[in-house]
Amino acid sequence: MAPSKGETTRQKIVDRALELASVQGIEGLTLGVLASSLELSKSGLFAHFRSREALQIAVLEAAVERFRRIVVEPAFRAPRGEPRVRALFEHWVAWGEAKFQPGGCVFIASASDLDDRPGPVREVLVQGQKDWLSALAQAAHVAIEEGHFAKKVDPEQFAFELYTLVSGYTHYHRLLREPRSEARVRAAFERLLSSARRPA
Repeated sequence: MAPSKGETTRQKIVDRALELASVQGIEGLTLGVLASSLELSKSGLFAHFRSREALQIAVLEAAVERFRRIVVEPAFRAPRGEPRVRALFEHWVAWGEAKFQPGGCVFIASASDLDDRPGPVREVLVQGQKDWLSALAQAAHVAIEEGHFAKKVDPEQFAFELYTLVSGYTHYHRLLREPRSEARVRAAFERLLSSARRPA
């Protein structure tokens, strides 16, 4: 069944809001700015999202769904163990360059806005990141089961280190404009894998 006109309009709003949030952060996203960007009336926009908070939540939920589709699902089709961990890393690095988020990773852009702002919007962002950390830890756990990683490896610690590597890469690449940022994060990732591998 084809989506209704209302569903199509709502999706168009969320898509544009996601673009803006990647540049301005989630707190920079207002109904007025978005309505102007889409050449809609504020009342028309309000018919789809009854509040700024509802809009922000919809944007983060859409970003989580895209992340799952673009990063998680393709990576989990890779063979179990280290190949899957590597696929997660590769898709994750590419995620920040996706055309629909011209300002880079929307989660990073929104984190500084929400880290000290309790409420439903922050909860959506935090839950998405916790789910991602769990997926990374699970991939490390499977790599141990497959004999690719040493039994002494702590999957949660591995997930923490990989998470901080890619988060740091994002700042190094987008804020500092360091041309060797990708080469550096790849070198750091290879060292992390080497330290986790089971001795030959």
